[in-house]
Amino acid sequence: MNQAIMLWDANPELFSIAGVPVRYYGVLFAVGLILGYNIVKRLFQKERIPIQYLDTLLIYILVGTVVGARLGHCLFYDFAYYSQHPLEAIIPFQKIGGAYQYVGFMGLASHGGAIGVLLAIYLYCRKYKIGMFWLLDRIAIGVPVAGAFIRFGNFMNSEIYGKPTNGNWGVIFANDDMIPRHPTQLYEAFAYLLTCVILYLVYKKVNLKTNGVIFSLFLILMFTARFVLEFFKEDQVAFEQGMLFNMGQWLSVPFIVFGVWLLVFQKQLVKITAYSPVNLKEKEA
Repeated sequence: MNQAIMLWDANPELFSIAGVPVRYYGVLFAVGLILGYNIVKRLFQKERIPIQYLDTLLIYILVGTVVGARLGHCLFYDFAYYSQHPLEAIIPFQKIGGAYQYVGFMGLASHGGAIGVLLAIYLYCRKYKIGMFWLLDRIAIGVPVAGAFIRFGNFMNSEIYGKPTNGNWGVIFANDDMIPRHPTQLYEAFAYLLTCVILYLVYKKVNLKTNGVIFSLFLILMFTARFVLEFFKEDQVAFEQGMLFNMGQWLSVPFIVFGVWLLVFQKQLVKITAYSPVNLKEKEA
């Protein structure tokens, strides 16, 4: 067996405030959202869209992400437990030894977060009468950066790691069995950053006359990467053992299929009026 590239023994807690720990995961989650927001903000500024539309949207997306990701974990990965402890699905406390203790939200599912964000954007577009696919094309460029930093947070937590590897790129996670493993959190993070670059180049170079092109590519690239990299991951929950595909892969398939369908049939599908930058400026005036 080759020597692993590193022994990973990071403390997931960055510091504490009044006894409440602040974790790298939460900080990196926030950094990812801020960076993603600023990418989309630059696109809005480039197209001369009033920024207040984006500032309000950020609140919708933040709520949709956290609520969707949390409920997604509870429903898709640990329904048996949370069906008996529903309160713990929505509060950062867990009943341990007869008393509730602060544990944070130990469990967020990216597929649930994706569903939550889509629902939040739908509600936002319906309220402000902005074309949903026009908006999704811009947001899709920033989302992969947020996803990448969330995976960096998983790496700091020494969680969602991969299967054993003989490669010299393997990482030994000190909180596990001291076996070199695929650092799948990093694989996924870099795949998402590459997705961001590709989508931005498409946005910059291609004359997009039909809304939904970038969003469809986002779905295909992001969730295909997720599907493939799941083969290198250890099972996250016991019921995945023996399954042809794990839960993450099964949940990725509908997103990939919809992305392909949207890319092929977008002209027939995207008939909703999408406000152009000029329309939005007129609306603001």
